[in-house]
Amino acid sequence: MENKMIEEFNNMSSKLLKGYETLNKIGEVDIASTPKTSVYKEDKLTLYRYDRETDATYKTPVLIVYALVNTYKMLDLQPDRSYVKNLLAAGLEVYLIDWGFPGRSDRFLSIDDYVNGYINNCVDFIRKKHHLDKINVLSICQGGTLSVIYSSLYPFKVKNLVTHVTPVDFSTNDGLLFRWSKDMDFDLLVDANHGLIPGDFLNQGFDMLKPMMKAQKQSALTNSMDDKDKLMNFLRMEKWISESPDQAGECFRQFMKDLYQKNKLVKGELEVGGKKVNLKNLTSPLLNIYATEDHLVPPSATIPLNDLVGSEDKELYSFKGGHIGVFVGGKSQKELAPAVTQWLKKRDK
Repeated sequence: MENKMIEEFNNMSSKLLKGYETLNKIGEVDIASTPKTSVYKEDKLTLYRYDRETDATYKTPVLIVYALVNTYKMLDLQPDRSYVKNLLAAGLEVYLIDWGFPGRSDRFLSIDDYVNGYINNCVDFIRKKHHLDKINVLSICQGGTLSVIYSSLYPFKVKNLVTHVTPVDFSTNDGLLFRWSKDMDFDLLVDANHGLIPGDFLNQGFDMLKPMMKAQKQSALTNSMDDKDKLMNFLRMEKWISESPDQAGECFRQFMKDLYQKNKLVKGELEVGGKKVNLKNLTSPLLNIYATEDHLVPPSATIPLNDLVGSEDKELYSFKGGHIGVFVGGKSQKELAPAVTQWLKKRDK
């Protein structure tokens, strides 16, 4: 027993020493390295077009609308695990909204500003650039919710809508986030933070949804110390999490109260820019993707979308994995992007 303990201690010491040497050799931890060009700016927002070495083979460009929480860089975490690169390789013309980092001057931005302002302006830029009436919208999580709202208000500008792990029906109690949100005082939270919700605060909340995650991370780090590739994978993910932007208070307040607490989108009671959002007005072909093991956006919050919209062409896609694994897992590289691009190809007329 004593000899085994000594052997394990020596092995761990050797692993940690090698890890220390590896860490000393690592410079900048690069993420989101796929080449792209800024084509439009507005306030903190930047619209990027991803560079292509060859002409796109699809007629219709796609606009990626990411969540306001965290950053889009998770979609391009590393060269061999990049959802963006997979879309480009399939022949798509890809644009992406980088929301930037809101500051105190942005605290009064509302859902109206994001939907009728920023998203609509980016869509119009791409429509004008490509001389098209409609473009494809590919959306993720909260960005999917905003895109569903947008597509309901502007169905004449959206050719096809793809939603990934998107919450729509907030009445579910399947996830802790949905349970907690129903009893929180979001007015107090926004006002106490002077209208700007810290990204670190939200990350701490997400960590609490999986209390053992921190221990699992520490274990993963220890076990990867002597493997540079695994260590870099770990560091890239941690860098992405550490860059979480703050949230504009008014948009956060409305999103949490009107959706998480009152479920107004499903009920047809949500008003954005003085207009009621009617999901039946969303008539674009819809591909609705959910993750079976998603602890942040449970399937029960996503699946109902297909029954609520007015689209005749609609498909529900089940991905076996978690919220982040949809994009960065090894399975995702082989399954998700090919499924999405094939779905779009059939409708690229």
